[in-house]
Amino acid sequence: MKILDIYNILDEISPFSLQEKWDNSGLIVGNFEDKIKKIYVSIDLDEEFLDEVEENSLIITHHPLIFAPLKKINYDNYCTKLLKILIQKNIALISMHTNIDKTHLNMYVAKDILKLDIIEKEDINDFIIYANVNKDFDEFAKEITSKLGIEFTNVVKCNNKVEKVGIVTGAGMSLLSEVKADCFLTGDIKYHDAMDAKSRNISLIDIRHYESEKYFNELLVGVLEKNLKKNELKAIISASKNPFKFCIQGETVE
Repeated sequence: MKILDIYNILDEISPFSLQEKWDNSGLIVGNFEDKIKKIYVSIDLDEEFLDEVEENSLIITHHPLIFAPLKKINYDNYCTKLLKILIQKNIALISMHTNIDKTHLNMYVAKDILKLDIIEKEDINDFIIYANVNKDFDEFAKEITSKLGIEFTNVVKCNNKVEKVGIVTGAGMSLLSEVKADCFLTGDIKYHDAMDAKSRNISLIDIRHYESEKYFNELLVGVLEKNLKKNELKAIISASKNPFKFCIQGETVE
């Protein structure tokens, strides 16, 4: 099966034209006419993962390996080190980032993982999913972190009750000014983000970047399955790892 065939299937599922202007989704490494033996699906790339990937394969990731234009390739940083391996092993790379966030991932996590009472998608922002909650804040925060397997996290508690929540997986704090809810779930929340949210009277629950987007793998394999069976191909989910570990009273934990 050619890379172009897979690309067209992915484009039909979640059009690459929907990606944000700053994004770099699509075919990043490889040639559309190349034929592939296997398909791997992962949130990100790392050297350990690439060691296991067979030559002449295709990897579909959530996060693009390349964002900014490269002026030199010296194999001395994360991006160029992995590019060298991809090229040497003739491994192609397609990324589905903000396009699939808009069409599938945010909704999948909100509905299928968190089991939220989804409000029919509002035409406010393509990324933000809204849901009715009507629960005590502490109870809701415990419920959300439990479903995502998060033992502890940061919150900003502006009110004792959550009526309506907005959710964006990954890093969505740049969208805070567009949130039309009294609570916002997203990852990578910084100190000044928390201060801004508090001033807007919007409670926050940090659902973290990796923990909220790790479902990309199972989501994509699920939507690809029928098309791959026709071509006797199977997508292999990689054991993507969170680069962060957490230190609690001097002990490092996952």
